[in-house]
Amino acid sequence: MFTGIIEEMGCVEKILRKDKSLRLEIKSEKIVSGLEIGDSVAVNGVCLTVVDIKKERLIFDCIEETLRCTNLGMLKLKEKVNLERALRWDSLLSGHIVLGHVDGMGKIAKKIKKGEEVVLYVEVDKEMLGYFIPKASITLEGVSLTLAEVGKNYFSVNLIPYTLKATTLGFKDLNDYLNIEIDILAKYVKKFLSLPQKGTLTEEFLKAHGFMR
Repeated sequence: MFTGIIEEMGCVEKILRKDKSLRLEIKSEKIVSGLEIGDSVAVNGVCLTVVDIKKERLIFDCIEETLRCTNLGMLKLKEKVNLERALRWDSLLSGHIVLGHVDGMGKIAKKIKKGEEVVLYVEVDKEMLGYFIPKASITLEGVSLTLAEVGKNYFSVNLIPYTLKATTLGFKDLNDYLNIEIDILAKYVKKFLSLPQKGTLTEEFLKAHGFMR
């Protein structure tokens, strides 16, 4: 589990492509000192397992499913990536609950600079939009953000100067693909509301708690 608060930007030092998978070697100057083999790290919002550590380099394996659902297969040498260690139970939850399970990708359709902030408009599948409402949380490239606007085939987020400087979102441009994780609470609510209610335990539960009469 993560919070969407990026701890540092790492750098892709090596990419070893296999048949349907790849191995990433990422340089880390900050979080590497506190990690061990087997620990989880969110890389651009994707929960990966540290399979090896070589001085200041973290090694990760990405399987076929990861490459299909995320943009990690598009990474290039020397490209920056967002890094976050798994949440400790005694840590502050500064962002929101992030699992590191990317639901899909969106494409930057528009990028507007407003003073010191930037507004990103991201195109996504309409099916994904059903989980979004303005002012709710969303994770882009592992960054916890607030949805500003939700349209027919897009959503927008406002990026403050700190986010632009401390994460890779400051480097992203038109037509770039971003990893998206839907708020887990939104998933549960939509699943709950889609269940048949009349004459089921769901109906009895709602009545018992005063939500139905």
